[in-house]
Amino acid sequence: MIKNYGYVRVSTKEQNPDRQLKAMAEAGIECKNIFMDKESGKDFDRPAYKRMLRKLTKDSVLFIKSIDRLGRNYREIMEEWRYITQIKGADIVVLAMPVLDTRRHKNLMGTFISDLVLQLLSFVAENERCNIRQRQAEGIAAAKKKGVRFGRPQKPVPDNFHLQCKLWHSGQCTLAQAAAACQMPLSTFYSKCRDVMK
Repeated sequence: MIKNYGYVRVSTKEQNPDRQLKAMAEAGIECKNIFMDKESGKDFDRPAYKRMLRKLTKDSVLFIKSIDRLGRNYREIMEEWRYITQIKGADIVVLAMPVLDTRRHKNLMGTFISDLVLQLLSFVAENERCNIRQRQAEGIAAAKKKGVRFGRPQKPVPDNFHLQCKLWHSGQCTLAQAAAACQMPLSTFYSKCRDVMK
């Protein structure tokens, strides 16, 4: 008996998987057979994906909404596709791209067309991931130029910090004594003093 499974992935916990879940419901996939990850598609080290993979047999069909839900790494998508269809013997249906349905056209021409489309879409998925990374890097660089600071906001130094920093720098007290007087960890006091003295 053929077992249908669905795989749904969103990149972050904030993203909404409803569109993919709706597509699975319309394809007739039972809720108990839908596996969902809220993780990046950069690799296949995802808990729900691994559980789903263990379930697949030669009598299984895996449904995904689009190829980028499977992953975003061109080489790994190709390897995973071949592992599922050739080693596991399961079929794959990409709902947004009907030509990528391994249940159809089991002849040489059908396989050739599917492979060609898969390679193209896998390339596009990875290219989009590269573009996202580049846009992020450009956005961060532009924000830094404008003076935006990233990370946790720094705690203000205590009122006596500058005095203790001068005392330590002039040798009138030890680093440990100055840090203790400011109620600061030794390493924090030291690095902030070095910044002030620059």
